[in-house]
Amino acid sequence: MKRRSFLKQTSVMAATLVLPTRKTLGAERQSGARSKGRDNTSRVPKYSFADTLEEQKAQLETNPLILRFRESRQSMAGDPYRPIYHYVNPENRLNDPNGLCFWKGRWHLFYQAYPPEDPRQHWGHAVSDDLIHWRDLPYAVYPNPERCCFSGSTLVEKNRVIAMYHGTTVGNMVAVSSDPLLLNWEKVTGKAVIPMTNPDGSALPYRVFDPCTWKKGNMYYSLSGGTLPNGPGGKRIRANFLLRSKDLAKWEYLHPFVENDRYSLVGDDGACPYFWPIGDKHILLHFSHMSGGKYLLGDYDTRRDKFVVTAGGDFNFGPHAPAGVHAPSATPDGKGRIIVIFNMNPGKPTKGWNQIMTLPRRLTLNSKDELNELLIEPAGDIESLRYNHRRIDAMNLPANEEVVLENIRGNAMELITEIDPKGAPMVEMNVLRSPDARERTRIMFFEDRGYRHREHGRSHPYSRQYSSLVSIDSSYSSILGDVRSRAPETAPVLLAKNETLKLRVFIDRSVVEVFVNGRQCVAMRVYPGRKDSVGVSLRAQGKEAQLRLLDAWQMKNIYE
Repeated sequence: MKRRSFLKQTSVMAATLVLPTRKTLGAERQSGARSKGRDNTSRVPKYSFADTLEEQKAQLETNPLILRFRESRQSMAGDPYRPIYHYVNPENRLNDPNGLCFWKGRWHLFYQAYPPEDPRQHWGHAVSDDLIHWRDLPYAVYPNPERCCFSGSTLVEKNRVIAMYHGTTVGNMVAVSSDPLLLNWEKVTGKAVIPMTNPDGSALPYRVFDPCTWKKGNMYYSLSGGTLPNGPGGKRIRANFLLRSKDLAKWEYLHPFVENDRYSLVGDDGACPYFWPIGDKHILLHFSHMSGGKYLLGDYDTRRDKFVVTAGGDFNFGPHAPAGVHAPSATPDGKGRIIVIFNMNPGKPTKGWNQIMTLPRRLTLNSKDELNELLIEPAGDIESLRYNHRRIDAMNLPANEEVVLENIRGNAMELITEIDPKGAPMVEMNVLRSPDARERTRIMFFEDRGYRHREHGRSHPYSRQYSSLVSIDSSYSSILGDVRSRAPETAPVLLAKNETLKLRVFIDRSVVEVFVNGRQCVAMRVYPGRKDSVGVSLRAQGKEAQLRLLDAWQMKNIYE
């Protein structure tokens, strides 16, 4: 499939550099003074763009920020650990993804960016036609009156996109945009719409933090992340506080939103929430600064405005750092499913940049039975990246012998494989393997070695007593002394009786993502120290297994 570019050469006037006048600068300084006595005006150049798509395209071709981004990308292109088909921001550091949305035929990704001349969080911005080929856009939301632009989400309406996010030191903010590429943003009221405290300075009965928003009838609703001290022994537990508004400017607090949650851990804090329908249920994605990315499934009681939880799970299976999956940003795909993307933390210092984004993931609810199983698969036009296809046909995997796949090599690849374990206690795939196996990243499958499930009847497809486990292990991924390896990432996966193992593995220099039978995903940052750590091997432990097939592709660079 031919790659499309939304940037075309057109002759039109350049975007306008927005310089604060004496009057506006004075107003900004006054609002900044109200924010802990600081002037929070950003030092990053800010531009005003036209209202038509063709004019915006032309303005971007000569925009100083875009030119700077291109130069920065070129300067870091030779870094051996910088991914080539996962999104990485063009300059400096990266943090949470924010406001993922679909507007006028394009996907928009926002994220916490740290511009070099003012390294406070601004909202960075990228756009894509297919969720895979991303193109940088100028910074979208700038701080002031807030100190920093923290995490939030977007709500797409017919004639505009609403961004709601946390502005540090002042409260939760709302900004709106309606132009074709979402380049011009205006903040509702110019100040926090949900302040951090009451007007008299007294404490609120809820936490003002990372928000998300949706609309029911003629009312807007918003969740704010946080905790309540009503856990065991007075310990703090996850709580998300519900507010509503008619006009986005004035908000009324209602109550804690989540009911009957038995899935969050003591100490979770419900940051970066995203609440939306999925199938015939609702899902609440969120992030815990203690235990990482999580989700709750349940029913939205619209009469009481309560979310009644019926199931839950995790997106990472260990601490979020080092080298782990971090926070989610999500949006509906218009077909009853959810598209979600996460940032991933580093496990090694890298000059000029640190975090990356996962591949977009498509979440689907399997509502065929009482399990309400959450299905997870890669999203977007990944197939357009493939080239140099190699296939290995069916072969036996002898017990306790490593089989090196001589013609399958690379550090930017997609692998699709199907394996019949045939009773082997463990089967594994090694990727980014050096010829002597001193460096290798292990992907392991343990059949029927997970949690016991007693609720399934004998006739149920998952009638096995135990779930299986998939694990990714970086203990031997690098010989370098400055790499912080993490404990193996081990996740449950339910397979039906006689169902074969199907893996879809994405390798991109310093990240490995593994999708398992469309039902689970584990991911990790890794940093091989040797240039020849590009091999792939398979191994069955204890008993013979069978490789049904293996397809491999090299992957193109989305930035070239």
